[in-house]
Amino acid sequence: MANMINDNALAVYKNKPALVKEQTADKITIVLADGETLKVREKDIEIIHPGPVATLHDMKGGRAIGEAGGGTVREAWELLLAGTDTVCLEELAELAFGEYSPAAAWAGYSLLADGLYFTGTISAIRAKPQDEVEAGEKKREEKRRSSGEREQFLERLKNRRLHSAPEGAADDHRFMQDIEALAYGKSAKSRTMKDIGLGETPQEAHALLLECGVWTAMINPHPSRFGIPLLPAKHVPDTPEYTVVRQDLTHLAAFAIDSPWSSDPDDAISYEAADGAAGFVDGAAGKAAGKAAGHVLYVHVADPAAVIGPDSPAEKEARDRGATLYIPEGNFRMLADEFLPLCALGLGETSPALTFKMTIDDNGEINRTDIFPSTIKVSRLTYKEADNLLSDSSDSEAGTLLHKLSILAERSLRRRVDSGAVTIEMPETHISLNQGQVKIKPIERYRSAGMVRECMLYAGEGAGIWAMQHSLPFPYISQEAGDIPDDILPGMAGSYQLRRCMRPRTLSVKPGRHWGLGLDTYTQVTSPLRRYTDLLAHLQIHRFLRGEEPLCADEVSIRMNAGEAAALAVTQTERASRSHWTMVYLSDKKDSVWDAIALEKKGNRWAVIIPGLALETQVPVQKDPAPNDVLTLIVKSVNIPNGDAVFITH
Repeated sequence: MANMINDNALAVYKNKPALVKEQTADKITIVLADGETLKVREKDIEIIHPGPVATLHDMKGGRAIGEAGGGTVREAWELLLAGTDTVCLEELAELAFGEYSPAAAWAGYSLLADGLYFTGTISAIRAKPQDEVEAGEKKREEKRRSSGEREQFLERLKNRRLHSAPEGAADDHRFMQDIEALAYGKSAKSRTMKDIGLGETPQEAHALLLECGVWTAMINPHPSRFGIPLLPAKHVPDTPEYTVVRQDLTHLAAFAIDSPWSSDPDDAISYEAADGAAGFVDGAAGKAAGKAAGHVLYVHVADPAAVIGPDSPAEKEARDRGATLYIPEGNFRMLADEFLPLCALGLGETSPALTFKMTIDDNGEINRTDIFPSTIKVSRLTYKEADNLLSDSSDSEAGTLLHKLSILAERSLRRRVDSGAVTIEMPETHISLNQGQVKIKPIERYRSAGMVRECMLYAGEGAGIWAMQHSLPFPYISQEAGDIPDDILPGMAGSYQLRRCMRPRTLSVKPGRHWGLGLDTYTQVTSPLRRYTDLLAHLQIHRFLRGEEPLCADEVSIRMNAGEAAALAVTQTERASRSHWTMVYLSDKKDSVWDAIALEKKGNRWAVIIPGLALETQVPVQKDPAPNDVLTLIVKSVNIPNGDAVFITH
């Protein structure tokens, strides 16, 4: 049988005051301050005053921090500290408040629960040591002062009028750290954003930081949001891991052709007629000479896999990064910068390479692929310089060789298109950042750029066929067929249609058809300095060439998927960063005028592309244009955090 408890006695239930109303053999009925009635066990409550208590109205604990009766709480603590005995709750109430009333009992219990001056149980309370009390008082005072400062800060923040700091003093920026963490994507919550009634999103946090002048438009938060470190890779092998026997191809003219801003050339191309063949000759002349037409395309690729092994620090770091990040702030490479002079092509008198040698017939089909390490002598050209040589192909040996490569590339394109390849051409731009100035330059289309692209596709196709022939687990790339409409529009509107029909590519250790490229087998092997899956393919090739056991299919798949996931974050970062810097570029160009191409009607708006910015957007139009019509647009507003701008038709 439970101990009898007086009706209307004062109890504590879960640190809240309660009135005892009824007691049975196994349950006690209590009423809380808000009127809620509960049935609890005796062990769930503590009786702190026998009562009777008329109301819980005064049981708020307020007396626990101030004066009561004729004494003060601190004086009660000092008296108790001077002695050695413990006291019960009734004695503490009388000591601190001069009485043992229900209100004083609750106040005494609140003092004990508060824990600043006293510790123990309601039957054995003792004073806390002086040093602990003084430290606690100091901490609470700082908190009270900080709380007051924060309230004032929040009021200034609502008005977007933050304080700047006098030298050596803290300023309002110290209260903005949770907002910055949200804007950078390092946190999903912000107490400060919530306190001033704003949404807890990275975009709203970014906007607030700009409005308050804590950030400038030159801060790009997107790499941080996608978890991309803006730090150089650091792992470089101290010495080469493998002895590589290289074939000397320095007698071949090898051309590394790229954009003028490229700083990490990783592929070059060479051409020669096949043994016993006449090369590019017409049929009658070839037959008269007793020679068949045949071509040898060499695609030379940077060879970091010669010094990087699977699971080495450099390989793991490349896998974690997935790809080199290219943004206007700089290039953040997948491999350490120290690899460039060792592996990039054309930076020295000669360059080590992994060469993909493909013998190609007049129909553009690959008859044979050989892969081997080589030493080459590279001439670096920009696309413009290569086009100039192509225009004057009869005036130089380089021009003649490039002309032959160009013909080979044209045949490759025709072959792929006949096999169902999809060609999509949309405007591209190069965004650069120099001393706080953003520049956007449309990328010109060069004949040589298409030539290089086809040669790289040949290398990807040839490597895929070679890997299949040798039953080598490999990172193949395939793509399922899209649903192409019967009537494809011409021009950019048609490319826009086609792009929307494209399905995502698939990486697998099993080969498959790449519908968009019109190739039965395809992989990527021409950018091992820039893409991890290319490096992985090279690792497999080297292991096979050295006679070592290649990585099994499961090992290739695990590495491939990890690298691809990391590369996706890089792609998303690059896309978001391009949008950011485009908006920064437009932010001081209100009312500027831009030409746009109409792509497709979207309800009462039109999807358009602005070629000078490579920017797609939607605009309302009063009179419907035809697809591919040129519209004149005016910039009306720019939202950097959201990465968009509002245009209207002229």
